[in-house]
Amino acid sequence: MIRNAAIFCASSNGASPIYREAAIELGRALAQQSIGIIYGGANVGLMQAVAEASLLHGGRVVGVIPEVLVDLEVAHRGLTELHITTNMHTRKAMMGELADAFLVLPGGFGTFEEMFEVLTWQALRLHQKPVVLININGFYDKLLDFLDHCVAEGVLKPHARASLRIVSSVDEVFPLLAAHQIGS
Repeated sequence: MIRNAAIFCASSNGASPIYREAAIELGRALAQQSIGIIYGGANVGLMQAVAEASLLHGGRVVGVIPEVLVDLEVAHRGLTELHITTNMHTRKAMMGELADAFLVLPGGFGTFEEMFEVLTWQALRLHQKPVVLININGFYDKLLDFLDHCVAEGVLKPHARASLRIVSSVDEVFPLLAAHQIGS
């Protein structure tokens, strides 16, 4: 059962307001579905938007932030729980343990790294949790083209590429999560 979803996203708002709107929509929808959020614990950018929207609608939000980022990303002190870890590795391990699914909104290096790490864990059969990339406004189109190129060049297995579930809107996330629960 999907009780908690890890959200990977930017600590900035991005160039288009559509990204923040999607983060707010996701936070609200998760709260309404009684799915808790596990996220990076920051009080800035899309990270803040998803957390605040969930809290506003009665959701449970757990932040996991390493000591080095507490001041840099301004740790969110109004969460259901805030865990401060010693480093990024501990942060990601804790988020992975607490999450039943991984949802990816627009982001940069940190978001990419987190997504690819959980996909790698999945390929190694360390978990069978769904990884869903929410491709708002085509944000990830070029990355997806590159992943297809990797398959064509024989360095990424087609089944590994297919394990990254792609949707273009927040509404499309929930049928995927429901299907995963039924199929588990």
